[in-house]
Amino acid sequence: MASSPRKYTAEFKQRAVQLWRESGTTYAEVARGLGIDESTLRGWVHKADAAGAAGGGEPAGPFQMEEELKRLRRENAQLRRDNEILLKASAFFASRNL
Repeated sequence: MASSPRKYTAEFKQRAVQLWRESGTTYAEVARGLGIDESTLRGWVHKADAAGAAGGGEPAGPFQMEEELKRLRRENAQLRRDNEILLKASAFFASRNL
């Protein structure tokens, strides 16, 4: 039975990338110490490097930006649903007043 992928906080990802950069060792050694897969750490480093090269090196970092984007997308979807309900309600009440 396959387990669901683990969720890591943006702070954990940033610290893992920073630890790898400062350690001067391999991905495997740092990943083993953190209890994560080597390919996971490698992906985080590449993502951080790509964000830095693209000018996305704000203090928040690429991982916080990703979490913020997910939150904003959820919020946007909720607001769209709320708006649809309000439109239906206003149409219903408008038809009753005629």
